[in-house]
This record gives sequence, C-alpha cells and structure tokens, in this order.
Amino acid sequence: MATTSTTAAPSLVDDLTALLGAEGVLHRHDELVVYECDGYVIEKNVPDVVVFPTSTEEVVGVVKLCNRHDVPFVPRGAGTSLAGGTLPVGGGVMISLTRMKRIVEVNARDRYAIVEAGVVNVWLTRALAGTGVHFAPDPSSQTACTIGGNVATNAGGPHTLKYGVTINHVRGVELVTPEGEVVQIGGVVADQPGLDLTGLLVGSEGTFGIVTKVTVGLSRDPEAGRTLLAVFPTVEDSVEAVSGIVAAGIVPAALEMIDNIMIRAVEAAYNLGFPLDSGAVLIIEVDGVEAAMDREAEAIAEIVAAHRGAIDKAIAWRTREVPEYKAIWKARKMAFGAIGRVTPTFCTQDGVVPRTALPHILRFMEGVSERCGVRIANVFHAGDGNLHPIIMFDEQDPGQVKRALQASHEILDECIRLGGSVTGEHGIGVEKIGMMPKLFSPDDLAAMTAVHDALNPDGRCSPHKKIPVGGHCIERTSPGRRAPA
Repeated sequence: MATTSTTAAPSLVDDLTALLGAEGVLHRHDELVVYECDGYVIEKNVPDVVVFPTSTEEVVGVVKLCNRHDVPFVPRGAGTSLAGGTLPVGGGVMISLTRMKRIVEVNARDRYAIVEAGVVNVWLTRALAGTGVHFAPDPSSQTACTIGGNVATNAGGPHTLKYGVTINHVRGVELVTPEGEVVQIGGVVADQPGLDLTGLLVGSEGTFGIVTKVTVGLSRDPEAGRTLLAVFPTVEDSVEAVSGIVAAGIVPAALEMIDNIMIRAVEAAYNLGFPLDSGAVLIIEVDGVEAAMDREAEAIAEIVAAHRGAIDKAIAWRTREVPEYKAIWKARKMAFGAIGRVTPTFCTQDGVVPRTALPHILRFMEGVSERCGVRIANVFHAGDGNLHPIIMFDEQDPGQVKRALQASHEILDECIRLGGSVTGEHGIGVEKIGMMPKLFSPDDLAAMTAVHDALNPDGRCSPHKKIPVGGHCIERTSPGRRAPA
C-alpha cells in the first residue's frame, strides 16, 4: 500500500505560495483529501501539497522548488486515470494542470492544433466544429479527461479502430523535464527526423517529465457515415460477426459490443429502445464517401445475418449531430455510469487479446464467473480486441472482494497467455505494476528501467509507477470501482 502522506514543510509551502500565489496552492488536509486518488479509488494517499500552475514557466518553477526541497512530484490532469497513474505514492507535491487550458492554435489547413495539457478532450472537439477536421481519439471520459492525460496513458476510445489511438495523433509535446528544463519534442510536421522521442513519451504515464503543451494532428471529417445497431441472440454470435466483418476487408470507424447485463442497465438509465431480450448488440459504424456507404452497410448486414443477428437500427448521417446517432453513442459512452443500478461496486479491467481469440476469452470469462461466484458484464472495443470486463461485487463483503480479485487476475493472466496485454488504454500505474513481470522478460524490464533512469535519474517525477523495481510494487488489496473506458 502507498505510504501515508506527511505534512509539507512550511518553507516549501512558503516558496510555492511566493511563486504561484495563495490561490495556486492547497496545503490544508481538508483540501488535500480530494486529491487522495484518481479514478482508481482503491489505492489512496493524500499529497502534501497541490499546486495549480497556469503556465509552463510556473511548472518549471514548481519542479525546481521540489528538487531544491528534495520532495517527489506527480502531474495530474482531470483525475480520470483508471490505474492509479496520478496517485501521490509517498506524498510530495501534486502538480495539477487543469488551469493550463488554452487552445493555443488551430491550423485546419495543415491539420494540427496546439493545446495546453489541461484542455479537456471534448473542448477541442467543440472548438473544431465546422472546420472540416476533428481530433480522433475519443475516450468515453472525453467530457472530463484532458489531452495531457490522453498523452500520458495513450488513450483510445471507440473510434480509434479506424483512426488510431493517441500516439497516432500526437506530433509533438512541450516537456518540462524532471530537472526543470523545457524541451520541445517533435513539432507541427508529422514526420520528424531522428529518434521517435514523441513515441517514447506518449504512454509513459508522467514518469519522464511533465507535458505542458501538445501538438496534435487533426483528421478530415468524413463526408458521410452509417451507424448500425446489430442484435444477436448470444455474445459469441456477436464476436464471431466481428471477425467476419474485419475478414471481409471492411474497416469500421467503430465496432463496439454490449452484452445483455449492460443492455438492461443502459436501457433502465436512458430508455433508448435497446432490445432487452438480446444476448448482445454491436454498434457498428462506417464512414467515408457517401457513394460507398450503402454498399458497406449492406455488406455488414449480410455478415450480421450469417451469424444469427439482425440490424435493429440503421442511421444514415452527414453530421454527428443527428439525434439518433448521439443517443446510440450516449448509451455506449455512459454505460459504466449505468452499471451502478445493478451492483454496489464494480471493477473494470482493460485486457487485450487477438481479435480471433474473442470467442475463447468470453467463454473463459463465463467459467471465471462460475468458479469465482461473481457476475461479469461486458462492454468493449470488439474491433481491436480491447476488453473491459466489469466484475460486480459488494465491497462490504470481504469474501466477495476476494473472489472479485481472483476473477480479475485470472482474466488478465489468460489475456497474457493468449499473446495479449493487461492494458489497452488505461495504463499500468500502480494497479497493474505487479503484472509487468508476467508480461515482460527480465531483460525487457531492465531496458525499460534503464530508459527511466536516464530520463528521470533521481526518481522524483511520479515515483513508484509502471516499472516494478525495488519499492515500486504496491500490493493490491482490492479492485477499483469505477472505470469508464
């Protein structure tokens, strides 16, 4: 477990206040407790100080003060991290970037934007409306999560099946190093010469420094699209259809699966007309040139029918503002909020398997559910094999907690055995740090450690995250409750 936070030295608080002003520093316990965890609510620790810089220069000043006082520091965006990536292990200074929220530049012609790290994902989407371009990564938490946080975890989302995850849309970052220097990695040009340091930084979970600005690439808006709701008698039928669609050479913009437990929860919450008697539904979206859309939709309908499914809804659109379109995606992106209607506590995992292994892993999860005596619901990115099994239990019952943990570990172990991963977009953080030796060899971990130590030699920047060396392993005692994926 994380250690207990200690009271910050008065001299550190004084120095931070002199730099940022009293309104930019929190140090009383009743203020700090709000920041004891992120979206992974099980491991908790109160930071000694929370600061709110408003510029890169102020971030530099904070980092230099932390080094002068020999205290650790950790960056934080909106706190939607689902693996404890912003947990202040051992206390120290939490650097909240939420006041760095300017969209610095939008260049639709060259298709890039420069934003500060605290810009909320959906703010950029709204700012780009009518420009003919958009920022493709769209995590379900996009109304809250920040672009800086997306960079930290290499976030995905439903529409990244076709368009790619965050790394595919980041051209460069402005980084404050752990020593307090400002460096520019990459730039506005998509293909930079030299080593791919941008690729190294995206997904590093704040362990190599603090990203203060991001240059993102923008994608051209599609001319038109078709969004289909396909209904199946069983989950297995639905995932077999997924393989059929991809095997046919169709590349959907999104391909999402929701099982019956989740269908019932979503319908109770939002009353969108989902068929309650279906075993599973697929949300299938294709986009592109209008002339090709009907042909692709018809081909998908044939594949769905070949796997005992049927098209329940078919929405033709030229803008994503069509009400029916928005309703379907509301159901998918707010599904995790709805599950609270059917269970007091839940743990969401983030495993990945090869797409062809989906039928196997879903059958495996049925066995896990029976063996461990827990219910497991599913809503996930079926198109790229990124699973989000939701393990339901009551945290007030120690026996149920133990069985939920067992189920979680068995599922992730099977993902590894199938050649997959323990995370597709939520990150390692502190939650899955103990599984890294199962996923990587000692040589792999040694190489990662060498890179970490080269870029973060004193280990003050976001310590005890991601790499399980020395005291970096935090024993997990119970699973996380909420995880919108």
